[in-house]
Amino acid sequence: MSTMPSHARIPAAALAVVLAGVAAALHLGKLPPAVPALQATLGIDLVEAGFLLSLVQVAGMCLGIVFGLMADAIGLRRSMLAGLAVVTVASVLGGLVGSTADAGPGAVRWLFALRALEGLGFLLAVMPGPGLIRSLAPPSAEKKALGLWGAYMPLGVALALLLGPALIAWVGWPGWWWVLSLVSAAAALWVLLVVPADRRPPVAPGAPSSSRWSARLFDTARSSGPWTLASAFAVYSSQWMAVIGFLPAIYADAGVPAAWNAALTALAAAMNIVGNVSGGRFLQHGVAPERLLRWGFVAMALGSVAAFAQIGPAGSAASLPPALRYLAVCLFSLAGGMIPATLFMLSIRLAPSPSTVSTTVGMMQQASSLGQFIAPPVVAWIAHRAGGWQWTWVVTLACSMAGLALAARVAPARSRTGTAT
Repeated sequence: MSTMPSHARIPAAALAVVLAGVAAALHLGKLPPAVPALQATLGIDLVEAGFLLSLVQVAGMCLGIVFGLMADAIGLRRSMLAGLAVVTVASVLGGLVGSTADAGPGAVRWLFALRALEGLGFLLAVMPGPGLIRSLAPPSAEKKALGLWGAYMPLGVALALLLGPALIAWVGWPGWWWVLSLVSAAAALWVLLVVPADRRPPVAPGAPSSSRWSARLFDTARSSGPWTLASAFAVYSSQWMAVIGFLPAIYADAGVPAAWNAALTALAAAMNIVGNVSGGRFLQHGVAPERLLRWGFVAMALGSVAAFAQIGPAGSAASLPPALRYLAVCLFSLAGGMIPATLFMLSIRLAPSPSTVSTTVGMMQQASSLGQFIAPPVVAWIAHRAGGWQWTWVVTLACSMAGLALAARVAPARSRTGTAT
């Protein structure tokens, strides 16, 4: 087992890429804290709010690999800048829609369109992240930087959950949209200033060009590595989103005050960041990625069983104390964070070629979005049929078992590519 120094500094350019991902993720997480204000000002119902929440996932579910191909074709830095520009403009326009005096049904339709546009911008911004980090970070800091990149989504969502309610109460939801447009614009400016311009790799005369989108697509689709990574990302993200996404509803049903509800949910989501960073450090110290995947999926299985399986009907003596159940949820989120950190590192190892890294990440994003689109309704349906959340662990355990089976395929895939770490 080879090791590398874990104290190597991450270059400013790689940090700019990570924070650009966080800025894009803030736009995904800005809607949940704004739902009450949208209902009060625009009169949207819960079904419309649900569609606003899921539009971003639909974009990723349908177009993830397409935008991965685009990122590889137009250049990684250009793709990230274009994506940040799109979410910035869409957020500015969304705030303008909400600030008009006669906002009504037409405003809701505009919000739907702009939310879909934000989803497309988000994909353009995050697809090139791992490839850019690989090109910017030295080998001694690459895995640590990729561990940070794996935390961009939970960090952005947790920050939005924590900051959103206070800012919306202060400046209204249109002001919240504008504040986040400034954040993504600042992130784009930093990327523009510190990340080197894209350089196209030379292609030998007469050699088949890997820059053609069809060649990159077929190379990726024919390789088993990207499929393994995409499937593992799907079973991870689907169960994480199902549990963390429904945590506010679970605590509301339990009578937890709204302020505590928001804080507890944000803390549980933020624990995932610790897992991502820890995963990057473990990888830097030479821990095998398949071992980290096994640790993550086993801990997620144990955490979800402890959090939900012993929750019986009202008055049941079989329930764990609430504090222990919450700690189990935090363990579920924290240990699960090692999984995306590992998968993003593997994406640059198991991609068929350097020119297909973003395409591989696009496949992972597409599978992740599909899992996040399917799992929460399944969990909600089971909870509705069971009259409570006590059978949630069945879904999460099934996902974790599938994840363990996929983790067993990582070592053979790395052997085929000649990757030792």
